Amino acid sequence: MGQDTFDLLIQRATLPDGSQVQVGVKGGVIRAIAPANINLGGAHYQLDAQGNLLCPGFVDGHIHLDKTFWGLPWQPHIPGTTIRQRVDIEKAALKTLPLPVEERAARLVERAIAQGTTAMRTHVDIHPEVGLRNLEGVCQVRDRYREWIDIQIVAFPQSGLLSCPGTLDLLDIALREGADVLGGLDPAGMDNDIAGHLHCIFSLAEKHQVNLDIHLHDPGHLGIFELEQIAHLTEACGMQGHVAVSHAYCLGMVPDDIAAATIETLAKRAIAIMTNAPGHHPFPTIARLREAGITLFSGSDDVRNAWCPFSTADMLERAMLIAYRSNFLTDEELAIGFEMVTTGGAKVMGLEHYGIEVGAAADLVIMAAGSVPEAIATHAPRLYVIKRGQIKHSLSMSTSH
Repeated sequence: MGQDTFDLLIQRATLPDGSQVQVGVKGGVIRAIAPANINLGGAHYQLDAQGNLLCPGFVDGHIHLDKTFWGLPWQPHIPGTTIRQRVDIEKAALKTLPLPVEERAARLVERAIAQGTTAMRTHVDIHPEVGLRNLEGVCQVRDRYREWIDIQIVAFPQSGLLSCPGTLDLLDIALREGADVLGGLDPAGMDNDIAGHLHCIFSLAEKHQVNLDIHLHDPGHLGIFELEQIAHLTEACGMQGHVAVSHAYCLGMVPDDIAAATIETLAKRAIAIMTNAPGHHPFPTIARLREAGITLFSGSDDVRNAWCPFSTADMLERAMLIAYRSNFLTDEELAIGFEMVTTGGAKVMGLEHYGIEVGAAADLVIMAAGSVPEAIATHAPRLYVIKRGQIKHSLSMSTSH
């Protein structure tokens, strides 16, 4: 091969399977993967990974960019015991913030990129009090960072749907003006109308031919009933593989036989499940869902906002929390958490050409570790973050001022 065969040649990289390779990138795409002793030719830029771990970029499958306080001084947490109370507390808090949504969201996106996230799905609140303001701000951020990260936007009825008149019409407009996915929220807990809420969101998703991502906090047997109704409508509308349920705490609250039956129902409809392994709620048994063939993914969820003062939008940390709360200890178990913040989220977002293989997009992260389990257990530093073959962040960038 002649000189400058590649735009980027990553040398001495360790893949998740343990093999040491070099990876050639051209036009933002992986064009070659070969053992370290093969001469692949020249490159415009060569990067020596020095034996460190090379993985596909992280996917944050569930975050709320419009809610964050990131970039502001510390905001003390105000307690609230119900979802409705938390919504009201949040609305009051957001009205007082001196930074607009696009500035707060941008700063959080930059933080996520620096930690290896190359794609994310963000839920954005849509309700009459804010109209489409949050959507407009997050769309600006999506466009501004298009070369750095892929951002998918969910139009989300945080204040309720039927219980908040005017929201349904706004969701319809939002899906015409930039939102990619339609959200739902606690049909019983927020709207007190399971059938009505689900009928509205499935009908609107069908109208716009978009996927659904439904927050479900409703507990126990109530939540199980709602999952069964979601599964029924998924099949009736031919939306298998296009519906995700976020949280689904109820699967971790009911007896094993009831959970097992519901999991089988979800699996048959190819309904994906998102869990961030929260510290304050039961959550679905990850191993059981995985055995059933359900696509699992994770996300930061709340990042320093009115709901929660924690998190830094670090998906490697999220994989560790998933493993920690699930009592995952073996290398094989730790790899499950890693799948949830990489391939699982990529599948749900519909990312094409994701991964480390010839023909895949060169969205990559290099970490100071020799294996995936080590990276999770040690919270390995992100040495380089690469998007479409371009180095977008490196540890030297973050430490040199």
